Amino acid sequence: MHKSQIFFYLLAAFLVGIFTASVFNVSQVFIYVGLIAAIGCIGVFGYNKNFNARLLLAGFLGIAFLFGVIRFNSANFDKSRLDIFTDVKAGQKEVEFIVDGYIDSEPVNRGSGQQFVVAAKEVIAGDKRVAVKDKIIITTNSFPKLNYGDMISARGALRKPTNIGPSTGSGQDEFDYVTYLKKEGIRTTMFYPEIDPAYDTMQYHKLGRLEKAKISLYRKIFAVKNKFEGSVNRSVSEPNAAFINGILLGTRQNIPGDLKDAFNKTGTTHILAISGYNIMIISWAVLEVLIFFFRRRVAFWLSVFVVVLFTILTGASASVVRASIMGLFLLLARGYGRIYDPKNLIILAGAAMVWFNPLSMVFDIGFQLSFAAVLGLIYLYPYIDSKLKRLPKFGTLKEITLMTISAQLVVAPLLIYYFKNFSFVSLPANVLVAPFLPAAMLLGFLAGLGGMVFLPLGQLFGWFAWAITGYQLSVVKLFSVL
Repeated sequence: MHKSQIFFYLLAAFLVGIFTASVFNVSQVFIYVGLIAAIGCIGVFGYNKNFNARLLLAGFLGIAFLFGVIRFNSANFDKSRLDIFTDVKAGQKEVEFIVDGYIDSEPVNRGSGQQFVVAAKEVIAGDKRVAVKDKIIITTNSFPKLNYGDMISARGALRKPTNIGPSTGSGQDEFDYVTYLKKEGIRTTMFYPEIDPAYDTMQYHKLGRLEKAKISLYRKIFAVKNKFEGSVNRSVSEPNAAFINGILLGTRQNIPGDLKDAFNKTGTTHILAISGYNIMIISWAVLEVLIFFFRRRVAFWLSVFVVVLFTILTGASASVVRASIMGLFLLLARGYGRIYDPKNLIILAGAAMVWFNPLSMVFDIGFQLSFAAVLGLIYLYPYIDSKLKRLPKFGTLKEITLMTISAQLVVAPLLIYYFKNFSFVSLPANVLVAPFLPAAMLLGFLAGLGGMVFLPLGQLFGWFAWAITGYQLSVVKLFSVL
C-alpha cells in the first residue's frame, strides 16, 4: 500500500472518530479498552513481520479513530468559567453581574436592537473580580451604536442559550441554537444589559499584544468595508446595490423582504451568503479565466490573491475563513495541474479544520455544504464535462454552468435533509443565475472600488453591474412565481 493511501486512511479514521462521537455518547471505558486493544495490535503485529501488514494498519487506524473521539469530547464537554455565573437566581429574581471585555464581532442590526459577541475578560460579582476568557453573545438596544473593538462594561443576567422553535405538537423541528453557538465557542448570552457609557477605555492597555494587533487590524478592515459598502450604494441603484453588497460583503439586512423570499423559493439563497459554495465557484471561475491570459502557476497565485482579498473585504469571519481555506485547497488541487488524485488534499483540509473546531463536522451546515460542493466540482464536474465535450464552450460560460450543476446536484440531498423542502425550479434557476455570479462580483467590486476613488468612475462600472444583477434578480423573481 502506498504511503499516500495510508495517510488518507489515517485521516479518514480520525474524521470517523469525530463523527461517531458527534452522534453517539462514547464512554471513557470504551476509549480505554479501545486504546489498549489498538496498542496491543500494533505491538503484536509490529514485532512479528510474518503477520499481515493490514492488521498492523488496523491498529494505527484504531488509534486515529479514538484520537478523533477524544478530540471531540474534549471540545464538547469543555467547561466555561462563566458557567458558575449563568442562570443564578436569588429567590425568583435573576442575579446580575458586570462583564468587562471588548466587542469581538461586527455588530449586526436585529430589528430595533443590535447583536454582537463580546470577548469577556473579567466578571465582577459584588466586590470580587474573576478573570475569564470566554465569549458572550449580547443583544442590546440600537443606541448607542457600538463598533468592533470597543471596550465594554455590561451589567445584566447571564443565561445559558436555549433552542429556538416549537417544542411539541407542531410538526416542525426546533432550531438547535445551543449547538449553533457552541460551535462558535459561545456558551453564554445576555439580553438588554445596562451598558456603561463612561467605561474606562484605558482598560485597552490590559489586553495582550496579539489581541491589540487583532483589534487594530479588524478595525481597519471594517472601516474599509463600510466605505466600500457606501460606495456601492452611491454607484448602483437599489435593490441591485443591496444584492451586490450581499454577495460581496455578506451584508443582507438591506435586501428587501420580498426579494429574500424569492431567493428562498428558488433555492438560490446561498448566493446571498458568503459560503464555501460561493467561494468554490468563484475561485474556480477566476482560475479558469486567468489561465487564458497567464501561465497556470501565475494564474494560480493571482487566484489565491483574489480569494484572500475577498476574505479580508468581508471581514474575515470564522465561517468565511473556513470557506476560503476550502477554496484555496481546491485551487491548489486544480491550479498546479500535477495532482492526479486530490482526495488527500481535501481530506487534509477537512481534518485540519475539524481539529480546530470538532463540532463543525456535524453541527455546521456551511462546513458540510462546502465539502459537498468541493466533491461535486472535483469528481462530478469532470464526468459531466466529458459527456458533454461536444457542446461549444462560449468562453467560460459552459464550464461555470457545468460547475454550478455539479455542485448543486451534490449539495441537494443536504439541503433537503436540513431544510425539509426542495424547490423544483432550483436547478434551472441556479444554472441561469450562478454562472454570472463571478462577473457580477467583479463588476460590483470595480464599482465600489472606483466609487471610492472617483464617483463617476464607480457609476460607470455600476451601470454594467446593474445590468448583470438586474438580469439575475429578474430570473429569481420570475422563477419564484413558479
